[in-house]
Amino acid sequence: MSEERIADPVQMDVFSNRLLAIAEDMGSILIRSSFSSNIKERRDCSTALFDARGRLIAQADHIPIHLGAMIGAVETILARCPLDAMKPGDAFIANDPYLAGGSHLPDISIITPVHHEGVVRFFCGNIAHHADVGGRTPGSTSGVSRSIFEEGIRIPVIRIARAGEIDEDLLELIVCNTRDPEERLLDLRTQVGTNLRGGAMLLQLVDRMGWTAVAQAIEDILTYTRRRLRNRIAALPDGEYRFARAMDDDGFPGEPVPIVCTARISGDTLELDFDGSGPEARGAINLPDSALKASVYYCVRAVLDPGLMPNQGSIDPIRIRAPEGSIVNPRPPHAVAARAVTSNRLCGAVFGALYQALPPEQSMASCNDSTSAISVSGWHPRRKTTYVYPESMGGGAGAFADRDGMDAVHVHTVNSTNLPAEALELEYPLLLEEYCLVPDSGGAGHYRGGMGMARQIRIRESNTIFSARSDAHIIPAPGVHGGLPSSVTRILRNPGTDREEVLHSKASGLVLEAGETIRVETLGGGGNGDPRERSVESLAADLRQGKVSRAAAERDYGAGKVAEALALRE
Repeated sequence: MSEERIADPVQMDVFSNRLLAIAEDMGSILIRSSFSSNIKERRDCSTALFDARGRLIAQADHIPIHLGAMIGAVETILARCPLDAMKPGDAFIANDPYLAGGSHLPDISIITPVHHEGVVRFFCGNIAHHADVGGRTPGSTSGVSRSIFEEGIRIPVIRIARAGEIDEDLLELIVCNTRDPEERLLDLRTQVGTNLRGGAMLLQLVDRMGWTAVAQAIEDILTYTRRRLRNRIAALPDGEYRFARAMDDDGFPGEPVPIVCTARISGDTLELDFDGSGPEARGAINLPDSALKASVYYCVRAVLDPGLMPNQGSIDPIRIRAPEGSIVNPRPPHAVAARAVTSNRLCGAVFGALYQALPPEQSMASCNDSTSAISVSGWHPRRKTTYVYPESMGGGAGAFADRDGMDAVHVHTVNSTNLPAEALELEYPLLLEEYCLVPDSGGAGHYRGGMGMARQIRIRESNTIFSARSDAHIIPAPGVHGGLPSSVTRILRNPGTDREEVLHSKASGLVLEAGETIRVETLGGGGNGDPRERSVESLAADLRQGKVSRAAAERDYGAGKVAEALALRE
């Protein structure tokens, strides 16, 4: 076998798609079979395949930030357990960022070795965000946790199954440290079973092709992917490109925290350096190593080659530097529960740096670069147990040089869906009062930034606990090439009443009574190009569809152009 040449390009391409099909099938099984709405409806889960050396060979298109945690779990397993000590039917469980390469505690990984003729040939991996894993605050994602010990049960790499038998005592210990043991129990069993199905499909593939051909095909796809990414990097002009974004604060009210990325391109090598980023946060917005890596890997693929196969070859050419003791490389036991907020802001910095190396016609303004997540918990009168409802909301995407940004989408490393209104009201004692786009939220420009979204929820049972982990309540998404910035995010308690209260982005543990409402309005994306260059037809459509108010349009585009647009609309 050779890493210098591709033995059979046709077989390589067919084999790569077979691997991807297996990973996607695993994801479909996990989603369809899970009990919790966060997995079966919001699809907050991911699947991947690894070889016996721990190299990623396929990843399904689910949640990009999950990739780092699965890689971290596999690396930890290999460091702690020799391959010959693994038996058919074994499975490992892990979630801890500092002990097992995890992302944050609610993301629990299940990794299963796959044996062929008595030898470990692959690992099947899946990860799912569990609605609660214990800790101080329901949902286990409070942005104001000061240490990982407040965030839930910590699981190092440990066998959850031995020779095909699940360790019921360990399973019971884990689920009883959460607020909804039945939901955790059923979802974890589904995760274990998902990998068994993936392993069976891999063995069918080996039986069909033969191990020698499979081993060569793996080397071929990694070689091809590595070469392709190096070619993309080599096509960029050498140099240093720097871009900075900032968090509103470090989890508690205070000064903004910078996230700085310097991209260094030299030939076919790419280094991303985060020197200059802020110190470790007091709150839970620190970004652990696995989440940092996953964020960077996603960014490079998204900007330089979106069609690149997600495997080890797309990782090898990238070098990452992150100062120890910074918000992007925290030391234990710093809290990390709200790491997705920082991950998305970091992606905005990486995008901004890489786009400087590309032609202006390929530019994109900053996206919302955030994820506004809430957690609602209380007593479920029908199920007679505590429920935890998690939700993460997207916002506007940045405008491109040739089109408007997309409205109300998740960007970067969070790719879950929103829970449908029908499912929300069926599963929980809550009422979704409004679900809409936010007017005037996208930054004005030749091309307008995408719009943010709003969800307003009414509480139906007293003593309901609400928490949020959000950002961009102060700092908007900037525009590019003269485009204007977006709106900012707002979280309101009892909006439109004499009890209206604007909440901090990391509001935690608020006790709500029946009849109270919570409204989240997310920011849009930045605009691209001078607003004066926007066509009258596009502005007329914005006004007609209610995406832009007349007052905002006159402020950003000018009263004369608005008058033309209104005349055209009529």
